[in-house]
Amino acid sequence: MIKTDLSHLITQAIAAAQAAGALPAFAMPAVDVERPREAGHGDYSTTVAMKLAKEARMAPLKIAQAIAAHVPAGGMIAQAEVVAPGFLNLHLDPAFLAGQVDSILQAGDTFGNVTLGAGRRAQVEFVSANPTGPLHMGGARNAAIGDTIASILAAAGYTVEREFYVNDAGSQIRKFGGTMYARYQQALGIDAPFPEGGYQGEYIKDYVRAIIARDGDRYLKMPPDEATRALGQLGTDAVIVEARDTLAAMGVRFDVWFSERSLYTSGTFDLVYKKLEERNLLSEKDGAIWFAAQEFGEDKDAVIIRSPSVIAEPAERPTYFASDIAYMWSKFVTRRFDKVVYVWGSDHHGDVARVKAAKKAIDIPGEIDIIIYQFVNIMKSGEQVRMSKRKGDFVSLADVLRDVGKDAMRFMLLTRSADNVIEFDLALAVEQSDQNPVYYVQYAHARISSIVRTAGERGQLFADGNTALLTHPAEQALIRKMLELPEQIELAARNLAPHLLTHYALDLASTFHSFYKQCRVLPGESVDEELSKARMKLVKAAKQALARTLHLLGMDAPEQM
Repeated sequence: MIKTDLSHLITQAIAAAQAAGALPAFAMPAVDVERPREAGHGDYSTTVAMKLAKEARMAPLKIAQAIAAHVPAGGMIAQAEVVAPGFLNLHLDPAFLAGQVDSILQAGDTFGNVTLGAGRRAQVEFVSANPTGPLHMGGARNAAIGDTIASILAAAGYTVEREFYVNDAGSQIRKFGGTMYARYQQALGIDAPFPEGGYQGEYIKDYVRAIIARDGDRYLKMPPDEATRALGQLGTDAVIVEARDTLAAMGVRFDVWFSERSLYTSGTFDLVYKKLEERNLLSEKDGAIWFAAQEFGEDKDAVIIRSPSVIAEPAERPTYFASDIAYMWSKFVTRRFDKVVYVWGSDHHGDVARVKAAKKAIDIPGEIDIIIYQFVNIMKSGEQVRMSKRKGDFVSLADVLRDVGKDAMRFMLLTRSADNVIEFDLALAVEQSDQNPVYYVQYAHARISSIVRTAGERGQLFADGNTALLTHPAEQALIRKMLELPEQIELAARNLAPHLLTHYALDLASTFHSFYKQCRVLPGESVDEELSKARMKLVKAAKQALARTLHLLGMDAPEQM
């Protein structure tokens, strides 16, 4: 990255100033180089002189002047400007910038990659909606965030695995099975009561009709408990198939679909339970088993096994928290991931500290990150659409995908940070104008593709342009913006903030549109062939940078619109 190279240059300048006697001897500091907030303060800036004042026993301004005097001339830095009280503002050399176009083109599809992860294994677990009905728009935001984070981490040098955690154990599966059994009986003419807390949605009847068409009344011949479990499993299977298809239509695919039930059948839960027991972190109260969360800073202890008086079925007594502990063990210890990312809805905010406490309690290694995202308000004709899977009143992800397409959905769900509520305007998502951010960004790529296509038709698809001719302010601005991509990828990876790439995509598209208004690309009255050759390289590089950004966001880079 440019900022890394600049950091090395400033480090070398400090060492040179020390060797020349302009600075005293001291341990070499870490040199942080950042982009200043105001454009007039250079391309990058560092405050290292102010940080060194105490150790060097010199005024920051004099330290900055000594460093600036020893910055190598004729390289990537055109000017090292000293500003009170000790800022060192770095202006990149225009010739250096122009030369970066060739570097971008040579990088190809890897342009923007950084080495932050250094090959470490990372898992991103996301969506993981209860398999009791179709995915709705809350799951859509989860999918957009998780899938894009996985792509960003891969671009940042991690080896990444995507996982969907299937909640196929516990009381909600029993309720779902009970609903399936009631609807099955009703569909076959039996006046069966609807279970308390059951699922009201019409989609249950669709699942039941498919089962009857295939299997007839065979489940009426089973004992009720057995039929409930069998129909619940068939319903869950149908939900998972739908989820796979819907998520694939959104451009989301998983490497692993992990069963919660397997944590119990594999003995993983028994193992972590024993570890908690050995450390005297479990106690019995009112027939339930509690984890001593207060020992790790929590306000109260947490139930991991419910009392038989509350839940009669033994297999349903472990709480979600019990599964969470075993699941962490599976991720970090059994499967040896170095970094694990969870993407959870805001209704799970209270679980974060408790899960981290359990991780500490049994010394589970590795880096854990839990992203809490706010839900999505669907706006239709100026009014918010309410969503509840249990009541059957929701806008399904599949329906919205059919109406607006995956690109509009993903981009609009990523335009704000996870901790902000999103208002998803169905009308804006399909609008073909600059007001629609998706259209604006993709149109920039299509416009570049049109230029390249026209050049090819005219036999002017030059490949030997001299990029040193790219000195126009609009050309230089476009190059600067392209060179931000590696920094944006690293920043997004460090902060698990995919919305940074949607903002960057909009900025890059805007910068290209501005360039296009000011600089003719194809040969004509205002541009000769040599300059056209150089600009053709520039637009190809811009096309590549924009496509890379769109692909990281899980979107297509259209050739025409």
